[in-house]
Amino acid sequence: MNHFQPVALEHASRLVNHGPTVWVTSADGARRNVMAAAWSMPVEFTPPRIAVVIDKNTFTRELVAASGAFGICLPGTARVDLTYAIGGTSGRTLDKFERFGIEASRGPVLGMPVPEAGCAAWLECRLISEPHTEDAYDTCFGEVVAAAADSRIFAGGHWLFREDNVDLQTIHHLGAGNFVRAGGVLKAVPL
Repeated sequence: MNHFQPVALEHASRLVNHGPTVWVTSADGARRNVMAAAWSMPVEFTPPRIAVVIDKNTFTRELVAASGAFGICLPGTARVDLTYAIGGTSGRTLDKFERFGIEASRGPVLGMPVPEAGCAAWLECRLISEPHTEDAYDTCFGEVVAAAADSRIFAGGHWLFREDNVDLQTIHHLGAGNFVRAGGVLKAVPL
C-alpha cells in the first residue's frame, strides 16, 4: 500500500525545516545518482525554496547542472545504514540505485528519482541558478515544484513523531557514521 500523499506546497518547507539528513537525487538522461547531504534548509515559503550544499566536484552536482533539477528525499531511521553507505560511495563509477537496491519513482513534474520505501518524504526541485553561491559555497538553491510525504509521519502540514512510526522518523548526521533521531542515537553499520 502506498501511503504517500501530495503535500500542499505551502507546507513543503516543513518537510526539511528541522534539519534532517537528506538524500539528493539527480538525473540527466540515463545517468542518475543519489548522495547523502547533512546541510539543507528551507529559504522561502512562497514559492517554496530550499538550499542544499552539493560539492562542485561531485557527480550529483554535474547531473544537477546538466538537468537543472534535483530531488530531496528524507530517509527514515530504517535507512540509516543505507544513508551512510550512499554518503561514502561515488556515483561516477557505479549506479548507487542499482548497487544498493534503491527503488525510485520519477517525480511528477521534473522526472527526478524519488525513492519512497523507508523514506518520510520527498521534494522535487527546479534549480535556481546562482553561479556565485554555487561556486563560492557549493550551495544550490531549488524551487520546490512537487512534494509528497508518508501520511504516517507527516499529515495536515505537521510532523507526527510517535512510537509507532520510529522507522520513518528523520535522521540527523552528527559525523563519523553517528546519527540521531528524537529519542536516541543511531550508529550506522557498513553494508
